[in-house]
Amino acid sequence: MSGLDEIINIISTQQKENEDRLMSSAASKVSAINKQAAADAEKAYSDYIKKAAESAARDYENSCNSVDAAMKRRILEFKVAQIDRAIDNTVKKLVSLPAEEYFSMLTRLITSKLRSGEGTVWLGSRDLARQPSDFAENISRAAAEAGCTVRISGKPADIPDGFVLQYGNISENCSFRAVLEAERDAVRDTAARELFR
Repeated sequence: MSGLDEIINIISTQQKENEDRLMSSAASKVSAINKQAAADAEKAYSDYIKKAAESAARDYENSCNSVDAAMKRRILEFKVAQIDRAIDNTVKKLVSLPAEEYFSMLTRLITSKLRSGEGTVWLGSRDLARQPSDFAENISRAAAEAGCTVRISGKPADIPDGFVLQYGNISENCSFRAVLEAERDAVRDTAARELFR
């Protein structure tokens, strides 16, 4: 082998060694990059799954809270409707009492509302027409016992039931609906206890 062939052979061998080193180094770098990319992708996937799970848990909890609040509202609406129905039925029952019981109850209500001075009781046209003959006398006697006076007006009040009690310029509407409305919270509490215990 000539000297030129030997030099070419040495150069060729060195070049092959350099190529092998470069290829090995490149393969090592590619492997490291692939490992890092896989680790980064795994971490990104894991972070995404974790955030998605947290978001889904929050959404589920919010949905449950929303449904729970909606159910509570519906239950409350139902209870209020039942209480209002009970109040309506109570008014109907009071209005449909036999005259003797009805006016006895009115006498007790009027007596509980009396105050000092001269008062006037106004009845609705239906009650004014059907009042018992001793109703005015019973009211006057109760007022005298309470130390005041009260008379039944001969003119009807614009109410369906109950009465309006007037002292001078001050009038108190004591129709059944008005009395129940004035005591709405207490009536609702009582009705709720009876209906939903």
